[in-house]
Amino acid sequence: MKSSNPMFRDSILEQTYALTERPMTIGGTMNKLMILALIMICAAAAVYYQFSLKHFDFVNMLMIAGIIVGFVSVIVIAFKQNWTPYIAPIYAFSQGAVLSGISCFFEAALPGIVIQAISLTFLVVFVMALLFKAGVIKATERFKSVLLIATGTIFVFYLISFIMMLFHVNLPYFYSNSPLAIGVNVIIAVIAALNLIIDFDFIEKGVQAPLPSVYEWYGAFGLLVTIVWLYIEILRLLSRLRDR
Repeated sequence: MKSSNPMFRDSILEQTYALTERPMTIGGTMNKLMILALIMICAAAAVYYQFSLKHFDFVNMLMIAGIIVGFVSVIVIAFKQNWTPYIAPIYAFSQGAVLSGISCFFEAALPGIVIQAISLTFLVVFVMALLFKAGVIKATERFKSVLLIATGTIFVFYLISFIMMLFHVNLPYFYSNSPLAIGVNVIIAVIAALNLIIDFDFIEKGVQAPLPSVYEWYGAFGLLVTIVWLYIEILRLLSRLRDR
């Protein structure tokens, strides 16, 4: 099975394991996702507290550190899946800091936008889960290949943008409310949403294989990565629409 999500490589589902190992389950994966979500909320609360004290420079520093830690975590887990139970909580904590900082700044400028973004994110996840379960959108090989190219292109774009930001060079896309920027934002949000299909497909096939229970952490981590990305894109899109 080919996957566009860098977390879900073909070789994982091709491996065989001792029958004595506890198998991966959907319930176990969702439990792991909830644990990661709680860790993220704790980090988010801590950053929100710093923001409420008007320690804006400190919040910015935490956000940058969170982005770096999150990026390193993704790279490590992509090559060391058996480390996921230990690295995934670190990723969740770092992204909780990032999302909280971003959300605080957006909420200060556009009151009410965060609850809208959270609601839309959950709605999209729910709809995509229904579409996947009903077989309306299937994770075919062509689907995965196209999504792989699109996701990889966006990843490279974000990486270059972040490096340029460290040198105080900002790309117009991130600060423009032009129709072109909104259109690109919509496309990226759609691609992020479609990646959920790949995540669901991996979890389903992992349960059917079955993979050992350690991959419950792996599946939960991959799903969390996509949800974080989707939320950021929806938040950015809503801010552009409201500014116009």
